[in-house]
Amino acid sequence: MFETTIAGSLPKPAWLAEPETLWATWKFEGEALDRAKEDAALLWLKELEDAGVDIVSDGEQFRVHFVHGFLETLEGIDWNRKTQMGIRDNRYVVDVPTVTGPLRRSRPVHAHEVRFTRAHTTQRLKFTLPGPMTICDTIADDHYGRRADMAMALAEILNDEARELEAIGIDVIQFDEPAFNVFMDDVNEWGVDALNRAARGLSCKTAVHICYGYGIEANIEWKKTLGDEWRQYEQIFPVLNGSDIQQVSLECANSQVPHSLMTLLPDKELMVGVIDVASNQIETPEEVAAVIASANRYVDAERILPCTNCGMAPLARSVARGKIDALANGAALARKRHG
Repeated sequence: MFETTIAGSLPKPAWLAEPETLWATWKFEGEALDRAKEDAALLWLKELEDAGVDIVSDGEQFRVHFVHGFLETLEGIDWNRKTQMGIRDNRYVVDVPTVTGPLRRSRPVHAHEVRFTRAHTTQRLKFTLPGPMTICDTIADDHYGRRADMAMALAEILNDEARELEAIGIDVIQFDEPAFNVFMDDVNEWGVDALNRAARGLSCKTAVHICYGYGIEANIEWKKTLGDEWRQYEQIFPVLNGSDIQQVSLECANSQVPHSLMTLLPDKELMVGVIDVASNQIETPEEVAAVIASANRYVDAERILPCTNCGMAPLARSVARGKIDALANGAALARKRHG
């Protein structure tokens, strides 16, 4: 009951990359960088285990960007050809690499880091991959012509990668799809089909993470425009409930998401976001337990996994650790109260 996990990223240690900076560049190169990444992964594995988190991860210490970290070795992408593109329906505009040919996986992407992480923890281990729709909303297309076609090509590549990671020993594979909260019509038309293709044949737990974004200014300002109730989930949860994915995450802490929307996912486990990643204020166990109790009004306790709203990469390490402690202690308090 109320097994805890985190959504994704954790802060990079100050000796690895610039602290409190999203997508900061590395401070090492070559073999020294490889060792530094491994050290950072060990650090966070230990922190998560000490806090009492049930399903741990490497905190994405091996990559700068949650999408580009997967794409770096794929064929068909011209990293020198930058295209200006509006991300998340023009919430912010950046120069992105361009797809110029058929996308192919040249080699396993994350196998080494998963072998390393798996060798250093006996707890259940999660690994996060970008979802196909979100990848399509993060790189420019000058080859496929339709996002749906590029997404399906990416889904096949993701599935090859996911199958290999499962074979190494991953217990939960999570696909990150923040774009699902922006392009709801596309989710229903082809997004869930692409997600199912990415997860095809996996026997480990599968999850999809759908949030309102990191706690950065562009996302915070966007949230201010969403009104008193954030009902984006309402448009996509029914089709997600019919998907092959077993776990669905949603943002609940310090948000305007009506918790009643969880009733639209009667056949899924729910990763309930009980930790706000857009604030430096550390939640109390009581506050965490209160969000869990609210979710429990609509979802059986056995289907609730308390989690963070999103990744915590931009936060100070001390703040992230405090929030992890609050997550674990709040879940323990909720277990005590709910028997």
